[in-house]
Amino acid sequence: MSIKDFLKKISSSPGVSGHEEQVARIIAQEFTRYTHEVNMDSLGNVLAFRKGQRTEEKEPIKILVSAHMDEIGLMVSKIEKGGFLRISPLGGIDPRSLLNQEVVVHGQQDLPGVIGAKSPHILDPEEIEKGIKMEKLFIDVGFSEEEVKKRVSVGDPVTINREFMELSGEHVAGKAMDDRAGVALVLKFLQELQYLNHQADVYAVATVQEEVGVRGAIVSAYNIIPHLGIAVDVTHGDMPGVAEYKTSEIEKGTVITTGPNIHPQIYNKLVEIAREYNIPYQEDITPGPTGTDARAFQISREGIATGLVSVPLRYMHTSVELISLKDIHASALLLARFTASLNNDFLEELISCY
Repeated sequence: MSIKDFLKKISSSPGVSGHEEQVARIIAQEFTRYTHEVNMDSLGNVLAFRKGQRTEEKEPIKILVSAHMDEIGLMVSKIEKGGFLRISPLGGIDPRSLLNQEVVVHGQQDLPGVIGAKSPHILDPEEIEKGIKMEKLFIDVGFSEEEVKKRVSVGDPVTINREFMELSGEHVAGKAMDDRAGVALVLKFLQELQYLNHQADVYAVATVQEEVGVRGAIVSAYNIIPHLGIAVDVTHGDMPGVAEYKTSEIEKGTVITTGPNIHPQIYNKLVEIAREYNIPYQEDITPGPTGTDARAFQISREGIATGLVSVPLRYMHTSVELISLKDIHASALLLARFTASLNNDFLEELISCY
């Protein structure tokens, strides 16, 4: 399966935080093609293992490369009179982006619905000037209250109903690109590793519940105990009205982050590999903890040397997130070459850095 087709399939699949089962099955099936073993842990993370080629008698280096598969969404908080559904956010969803969206309520059966709003013709003057608040939104599935209660319960998850779009060039857009684009990147990384010799044992993980507290990353890092971990995520892409220093450019390559959350030797090595193989890259800084799985890796157990590689993405946490497939390919090649370069000498550098 091509990376574009894989991304289309997983982007279109439901998988809000805590309810990733459907998309996890798709990911596990595809990861199986390029790894020696695939399992799921008790929290729902997909754990794929690819054994390294042994050239030394020492303990093999273990690298964990992860991207989160959960998406932001909603959950039913109340069934109102008339069958209307009140909703609460799952993850950092912007109420402004929800007006008039088509949704799917995942109850006893999947129900299509719409998030309604007052027509501008009947808004009170003071309402026109106010922003949209989550508590004012509701879902209409077209059933009576009695029929809705047969099919829907409080706590049922809700996803945005959005088709995957192919734009000009290598640009694609859709829901859940944060971070299904990262999952597609991990798959491409595994594909690239087929053509390279690597001593390191590779653990490729699709994590759960990142959007509500990097929970899957905490569990997987604790379980695997890697020597180093690379989080794969998205970062803000360039767009009108946003300062250049706050974004990275679409189609200008992978984004390599540095800052207190990142081990300096891993950052330096990623940059070195990008330069050596002429892989387009951009640099980014995060002065505090990153809002990614890297935050959990760094402080797992006694501490794990951590890196972060990202894909520029426009319109984050909306249903029209946009990325370039070129940046996915560049990032995957960087990670594959980085992994192939790992040896015990580099591991000693990580340990002795401080």
